[in-house]
Amino acid sequence: MSLCTRDEAQVRGAIAFAPMAEDISGDGLRERLTRQGEDALGRIAQDLLENPLINGAIARAFEAREKAAQAQEVALGALNLPSASDIERLTRRVRSLSQRLEGIEDGVDRLDERLAALQASLDGVAKELAALRKAAPAKRSSGGKTTAPRST
Repeated sequence: MSLCTRDEAQVRGAIAFAPMAEDISGDGLRERLTRQGEDALGRIAQDLLENPLINGAIARAFEAREKAAQAQEVALGALNLPSASDIERLTRRVRSLSQRLEGIEDGVDRLDERLAALQASLDGVAKELAALRKAAPAKRSSGGKTTAPRST
């Protein structure tokens, strides 16, 4: 064991506490305290979950919750009222129907566009037919026959 001078002791002390002085000022201390708090809470939670008494109490609480939910559902059924699960099931069904209806609406929109295109084509054909009919009576008025030059 060696005896050290007062100056050596101060230097050693300053070196030993230098990181702590840095941690005290600012975010370093906060981060360290946060990390230590999280570690402590994790250890406590782990210890509680490993305790058979606590574990059994949690299991019984969940069983009681399930039984209460079942009893509530039976009571609501007896009163002819929908339960939460009934409402969830109906909500899923309505969503499903809504999605299917959107698909049908999209299909109807596509059919409407195709029908509009066909109508435009049909209108064009009708105009052409009307023009042909108009030209046809002009040929009929000239006799409808083509005359060949007579040879004499």
